[in-house]
Amino acid sequence: MKELNIATQSGTVLHGVLFPAETQAKTVVIAITGIHGNFYSNPFYYNIGETLSKAGVDFLYAQTRNAFGKMQEVNALTNEPEIIGSFNEDFAKTIEDLTAYLDFAEQQGYENIVLAGHSLGANKVIYYLSETQDPRVSKFLLLSPANVTHLTNFVGEPERAYIRQMIEKGQGQKLLPFELFGWLPATADTAYQWLYSPLLNNVHVEKDGDFSQVEKISHSGALLIGTLDRFTYGDPSGFLRNINNHFTNSQANELIFIENTGHTYQQKEQELADKIRDLLTTWGI
Repeated sequence: MKELNIATQSGTVLHGVLFPAETQAKTVVIAITGIHGNFYSNPFYYNIGETLSKAGVDFLYAQTRNAFGKMQEVNALTNEPEIIGSFNEDFAKTIEDLTAYLDFAEQQGYENIVLAGHSLGANKVIYYLSETQDPRVSKFLLLSPANVTHLTNFVGEPERAYIRQMIEKGQGQKLLPFELFGWLPATADTAYQWLYSPLLNNVHVEKDGDFSQVEKISHSGALLIGTLDRFTYGDPSGFLRNINNHFTNSQANELIFIENTGHTYQQKEQELADKIRDLLTTWGI
């Protein structure tokens, strides 16, 4: 494994880990993490990295700015301290974050770049591809896309009103006196985005949900989910099929269901890794 420090266009430093193949690889899989979705909480990244590297494919575990609650970094452009994390994330910076990893992969000279994301990371991949149609991406992999509405339903009107009031008073960068969703310390600006921004709230259980981002994507790839995923109101299969139905190239996409496991593939980590390896073989990359 090789640790990477990758600076975005504005100088924010993101941390990744490269699992290199033994011989020079022509393909890399970039895996965008979800909120707090780091090595410690999601050990399946090790399985994927080790499995793909043995198969001659490089794997890049790619943290964005919400991989941990709060981190202090030094901005690569200003050399000034910068605090990033899930507590103050601006969803619009998704484009900048993913671009940094794609630029790195392009500079390494890979022939094929597979852009993957888990949980909110999958939603970030959707947002990125819908905005950029990046031709450098060969295929996408969406692992357990996040039904954001499932989370925001837990926020009552008193909390919502408090957040709106802070925004109206120009106090958006102040930390809320309560944890959003009962577990996320957040500034009012970040909380407001979770509740009201469509940028990452782009997949839905409901058939009439806003799938405008998905509908813009010209790429094809695969969607994966555990059959016990609790973010889907009890119907992971229907959730995944509903998302796929809105892709322009839906017929070209693979849908993969990992039996008897949930959102983070507990006890099925190796099966997940094997499925991804086999997908790449099927795609000829």
